[in-house]
Amino acid sequence: MFQGLGVEVLSMSVDSMFVHKMWNDEELSKMVKGGVPFPMLSDAGGRVGKVYGIYDEDLGVETRGRFLIDPDGVIQGYEVLTPPVGRHVAETIRQIQAFQLVRESKGAQATPSGWHPGRPTLKPGPDLVGKVWKEWKTEMAFD
Repeated sequence: MFQGLGVEVLSMSVDSMFVHKMWNDEELSKMVKGGVPFPMLSDAGGRVGKVYGIYDEDLGVETRGRFLIDPDGVIQGYEVLTPPVGRHVAETIRQIQAFQLVRESKGAQATPSGWHPGRPTLKPGPDLVGKVWKEWKTEMAFD
C-alpha cells in the first residue's frame, strides 16, 4: 500500500531485533498476511527516540510516534500516541498524498481538512485571506 506512494516505511523501538522477530512471528503475522512488510529497527538506549522527543528515560521506553519526513529530510508531520491508542493507516496515507501534492505544486496548492485525492484544493495567497470559509466545505472536513 505504501510502495505505490513512493515512500519508505521503517519502524523503530527500543526492543531488540529478537523481540521484534518474536512480535512479528507471534502477533503481527497473525494479523497481517506475511507479517510486517517493512524493516523493524532497534533503538537500544533510545538515542533516536531522544532526538525525536519520544523516549521516556524514566521508563526506558519510547512513546508511539509516526513521523512523515520529506525527501529533503524535513519533518512535515508527526503524531505521537500513548500505547493504548492505535494508529489509522488510511489517515497516514491521506496525509502522505496531501504532502506530496503540496510539494509537487511547490506550495501553489494547499489541502483543507479531510482532503482526499481528486477533491478541490485551496490556492494559498492574499486572495484567500478571509475567504477560506467560501472555499472550504464543512463536509470535506468530517467525512
